[in-house]
Amino acid sequence: MTFVIALPCVDVKDRACIDECPLDCIYEGERMLYIQPDECTDCGACEPVCPVEAIFYEDDTPEEWRVFNSVNAEFFADIGSPGSAAKVGPFPKDHPVVAALPAPAPEAG
Repeated sequence: MTFVIALPCVDVKDRACIDECPLDCIYEGERMLYIQPDECTDCGACEPVCPVEAIFYEDDTPEEWRVFNSVNAEFFADIGSPGSAAKVGPFPKDHPVVAALPAPAPEAG
C-alpha cells in the first residue's frame, strides 16, 4: 500500500507535499503531482500538509477518486523508479486520465 494524489491536485500543484516528503518520491507532471508507489514508504508526512486534501492512503481514497490509485502507479510505467524527484525535475506529461480532464476556466480579471 502507498499514498496517492487524487483529483483535487489537478491544476493546483501546491508543492507543500514535495517539501515535506523525506524520500523525495513525489514527482511533478504537467497538471498534477504523482507519488511513485515503489519509493513511498507510507510515512504519511505529505498528507496533512496538502492544502486541497488531495492525498490519501490508497485504501482510503474516496470511491469517486479511486481511479487515481492506478493513475499514480501507471504514470511511472515508462519512467520507472528514478529515485529522486529533485534530480529529474518535472515531467512534460500527465497520465491520460489527467490529460483528458477539461482545462480550468480562465479567471476573470
